[in-house]
Order: sequence, then C-alpha cells, then structure tokens
Amino acid sequence: MSVLYPFTMQPAFDPRPWGTLDLSPIYPDHKCDEKIGEAWLTGDACTVANGPLKGKSLAELSAQYGREFVGDAAPDPNRFPLLLKFLFPQDKLSVQVHPDNEAARRAGQPWGKTECWYIAHAKPGAQVALGLKAGVTREEFERAVHETRAEDLLNWVSVYPGEMIYVAGGTVHTLGPGAIIVETQQQSDTTYRLYDYGRPRELHLKEGLAAIKEKVRSGKVVHPAPSNLNGSGNRRAPLISAPYFVVEMFELKQVEKFQPKNEAGKRSVQVLVAVEGCGIVQAPGAAPVTLARGDAVVMPAAVDEFSVHPQWSVEFLRASVPGNPLPEPETRM
Repeated sequence: MSVLYPFTMQPAFDPRPWGTLDLSPIYPDHKCDEKIGEAWLTGDACTVANGPLKGKSLAELSAQYGREFVGDAAPDPNRFPLLLKFLFPQDKLSVQVHPDNEAARRAGQPWGKTECWYIAHAKPGAQVALGLKAGVTREEFERAVHETRAEDLLNWVSVYPGEMIYVAGGTVHTLGPGAIIVETQQQSDTTYRLYDYGRPRELHLKEGLAAIKEKVRSGKVVHPAPSNLNGSGNRRAPLISAPYFVVEMFELKQVEKFQPKNEAGKRSVQVLVAVEGCGIVQAPGAAPVTLARGDAVVMPAAVDEFSVHPQWSVEFLRASVPGNPLPEPETRM
C-alpha cells in the first residue's frame, strides 16, 4: 500500500512591485507587510503542510516516489509536472514572453512554459494583453521598447469572471490590474522580460525577441457549457484541454467521487484549488483534509479514489496532465 496521501500545500507568498497589500478576496486572514504578486501553490519548492511528509517539497517527493506520485501521464517521472498559483496584479506586469518547448531546449531548459489563466475575480475594465497587434513585426516592437511605447502595440482584451485564457509559449503578454487569476502552467519559471514601462528592471530583449512566435493560438478558450453530474445538482465545467494540462471547474453541493485516471486511462497527479466555499477531501486510509478558498490539495496518482464533501458548497479547479497528446484549444479574442 502506498504511503502517499492527499497533500495540503503551504502557499508561498511572493512579493512583486505590481502586487497588492489586500489578498482578502482569496486569503482574508493573511496580513501583508509588502505587496504580494503571487501565491505559489505547486512550485518545485512548495511544501506539504499535513501528515507524515509535512515539510517535504514537491521536488523531493517527485524525485523519491516518481510515477507513484506524478503518474504515468507526466512527461518526467521525477519532476512535478504542473505549477499552479494565484496572481494578484494591482499594477501592470512587465510585458514578457515565455519560450515554447523548442525555444526552451535551445536555451538548455527541459521544456517551455505554456500556461492558462482562470479569471477568478475581475473588476469592470480589467484587461490582459495577448500577442502583438496584427501586422506588428519584431523589429517594430523592439523599436517601440526603446521608445517606451511598447504597450501601444499589444492586443489588449477585456476579461470577465469565469473565463479561461490560453497563453501558448511564444506569446507576448502581460496582465493589467483589476483581476485575480489562477494560473496553471508547465513546471517552469523561464520568463523573458521585454518591456517594463521605464521601470529600472533588467530586460531580456535578445532572448525574448528570439522566443516570440508570430502565430499562436492564444486567446479566450471556447469550451462546452457546464453539465450536471448524475442528477446530483453538482456541476462540472471543462475549462481547457491543452497539450500540457487539463483544467476543470467543479461546483459541488453533494459528495462527489473522483479517480486518478484520465480519459486515456492513464494516471495523473491532480491538483485541486478552491476558489469559493469549503469542502473536505477524503481518501481511503488517510486523514481528511480541508479544501477552502485559497487552498490547494495535491492528490498523488497512487491514491485510487477520493471524494470531496462540500460544507454547504464548494467551487474548485481540478488540474491534471492529459494522457495522450492533445491539440491546442479552440480560442477567440
């Protein structure tokens, strides 16, 4: 019998100049002494907060338990495949680009950084930038960077709560203020900063311009409407199915059971991230753990089944690795 069990993750709060002192929409009890931009949930260095393996990092557990932990679907048997985090932009982020797999390998990295953004909260007027405006060349964009007007060449898109945005590797992008986002991505933090509105931070123009792709499938994901589960009143919304991750939203009012196998019959580690309400996660032979707003629970692939018991109601994202190569999702701007 596996020694693995449901892991409650300890959030790692990361200060950023574009962040906020008010995390109350997600973490009402967290007091900030400096602006927080990100709350990392499943980075390599993120640690377990419960049970016998408390204090162990995801990197340590992946290296020790391999496929038993990360599952057959993960690309590397000894590395946790998905990085999830909350983003709290109160100011514009730097304009940046992440490499795709091909560009990352040219730079000596194991893989690139394709990601998606679930809009958990958004104030009226909240926007993100995805790609360059039609017809803008790399040379024109580089000239605009030096002239401190690069943001004028970006394709700005208004965002609303409940939307899912796909950001393929090679996409020039940034976030504006006014939204709280749950980001799911390949386990990489390779970022090339292209433009920072004149702020005195290092840029990575040479690497970044080389990583930009002229044609990408980034945009708002077109996905099916939510469906009811077994007439229980529970709802499932498939938000995105992409080459590196699958993300679904569940709204539960009654108990729901889950398994680690995906549609291809392969096991995958799963990450549950609560955005509203509270529930209890139970697995056979393991102590129950709480899944409340802001919490992340990592479910090892070796856990044969688990259930989520809502305390009145709970809404959470479930992220996993697809079992077979999937095409990029259908998107729109």
